[in-house]
Amino acid sequence: MGKSKFSRYLLIGALTGAAISMFDRNTRNEVKRKTKNISSQASFYTKNPEVLKMKFQEKQEQLQNIYNQFSGDALYIKDQVEELKTLTPQVKELVVNTKDAFVESKDEYKSIVSEIPQATNVMNVKK
Repeated sequence: MGKSKFSRYLLIGALTGAAISMFDRNTRNEVKRKTKNISSQASFYTKNPEVLKMKFQEKQEQLQNIYNQFSGDALYIKDQVEELKTLTPQVKELVVNTKDAFVESKDEYKSIVSEIPQATNVMNVKK
């Protein structure tokens, strides 16, 4: 019962608001203009249903094209994600190998650098 009162009062409020808004001249003129426009379009399409049918077909084709474009984009993104999934282990392995190579080089450089002072000490002793 409470729900029916809500709907009723909501409708009464909307109608009251619409009636009060009609006191404004600009609002009345705008409503008249839109009503005339809608009625003339309805009259035109009543007399020319093939034009309406053609417009609906154009809209349908536009929506179909948008759908096809979206589907193609979605497939492209899916393919890119799959490719990324397959490349990720390879890239990870490449990074690990590169890191290992730098670590090994670092150890070699340390041994070379540690040998240099010994060689200079040996050279200083020989002089």
